[in-house]
Amino acid sequence: MRILIAEDERSLNEIIAKKLTSDGYSVDCCYDGEEAISVLSYTDYDAVILDIMMPKADGFAVLRSLREAGKTTPALFLTAKDAVSDRVKGLDSGANDYLVKPFAFEELSARLRAITRVPFGMAENVIAVADLTLDCSGQTVKRAGKDISLSGKEYALLEYLMRNSGLVLSREKIENHIWNFDYEGGTNVVDVYISYLRRKVDDGFDKKLIHTVRGRGYVLAEDRPV
Repeated sequence: MRILIAEDERSLNEIIAKKLTSDGYSVDCCYDGEEAISVLSYTDYDAVILDIMMPKADGFAVLRSLREAGKTTPALFLTAKDAVSDRVKGLDSGANDYLVKPFAFEELSARLRAITRVPFGMAENVIAVADLTLDCSGQTVKRAGKDISLSGKEYALLEYLMRNSGLVLSREKIENHIWNFDYEGGTNVVDVYISYLRRKVDDGFDKKLIHTVRGRGYVLAEDRPV
């Protein structure tokens, strides 16, 4: 999943980004509200972490801009403002959750998993397609009960495909969700990682789950698209 962190305290921003990247997320960072509004206007994210007290535009203004644009991107306020009235204002403004500083990274990760379940219609942290299961909490993958070892990017790609099972995803859409603005790799990166996943997920099984739809992209589904 692709996450935007809008936090003006650079050291904290960088620590959160490093932690989420190690958890398999694709992360972009910005350090003031105006920059956040601009980035959110042309890039789709699976979730956004917003500090409230930011220069140029506060977190409330960023979230208001996001919602006025018709985007339902899950938003988590991360702030030192811990009064009940502040929490109520944050949630009533359209945020999906509110976490007070200082915080434990384990809790931040859990809250991110919780707010991103809803857009995908997930009731729990386990996604299943046929005999393939992905546990978002433990970041473990199994097929037919056997563990599959994946790199961080392989896991992120598989999670994205499974969250959108049955939907054909273009190479551009996949790249935009899995790789952040800093990526400077080759143009065939999606094809390369799809190949990696196929070897780990499909090889040795009669039923293939990752399919190519010529001219359109890739889809993970029990049955090959017609």
